[in-house]
Amino acid sequence: MYHSITFGDKNTWDDWRLVPASRPVFNPPAQKVKTLDIPGGDGVIDLSQSLTGYPIYQNRTGSIEFVVMNDFKPWQTAYSDIMDYLHGQTLRAVLEDDPEYFYEGRFTVNAWKSEKDWSRIVIDYNVGPYKWSLLSSVDDWLWDPFNFQNGIIRSALFRDISVTTNKTEHLFDGILFGRAPVCPRFLVSSSDGRGVKIQFVNPSLGIDLTKLLPDGTTLIPEFVFFGNQGAEIYLWCDSGEGVVSIDFRQGRL
Repeated sequence: MYHSITFGDKNTWDDWRLVPASRPVFNPPAQKVKTLDIPGGDGVIDLSQSLTGYPIYQNRTGSIEFVVMNDFKPWQTAYSDIMDYLHGQTLRAVLEDDPEYFYEGRFTVNAWKSEKDWSRIVIDYNVGPYKWSLLSSVDDWLWDPFNFQNGIIRSALFRDISVTTNKTEHLFDGILFGRAPVCPRFLVSSSDGRGVKIQFVNPSLGIDLTKLLPDGTTLIPEFVFFGNQGAEIYLWCDSGEGVVSIDFRQGRL
């Protein structure tokens, strides 16, 4: 294992012969903190989660240093190839050590130092606070990257849910959603074209709303997956029958 990173469709080892100077990791994000000072009182009032009910974070920023094998390409060619593809671009990055998730953000070439036997290159990053699962909740699971110890085949739970005129309860454990708050997309098809009714309950955030999901793809900003208590979803049709898929990616820190 070369502890490589895949930026977009380019792999640091396969395409550029870059070897990280140390095992690559993305620095943890700083929490966005808002406090209110009370004159004449002790301490402060922490308002950081007053609007959301959960912590929110800054982007992850930092740099990763690589050693460049000079016998693969002339250094000036390798330098231009990397600059052309990477510098200032917004891309997804997948660590070879963590192949089920991607980070997304902007990458820039910070410095290049050329030496006799090898060169060194430093790549800066400014990416979102969460890493996101490569597969969404409705994608087919893949054999090679699947973790047979703790992996979950989410498509078996969230894809092609049958709906009838009977109001049916679907309980989803919080472990399925990860750590990031996420608004799922609902993919709906009904036999009479009148859509599907949904009651969405998230006890962690105090959400209990009933809406109509029309045929097609719908995203409702008030419906948020988050919290250890999971979510309860009730589905039914006023007439006929339907099929619903719930599409989202799991986000983790």
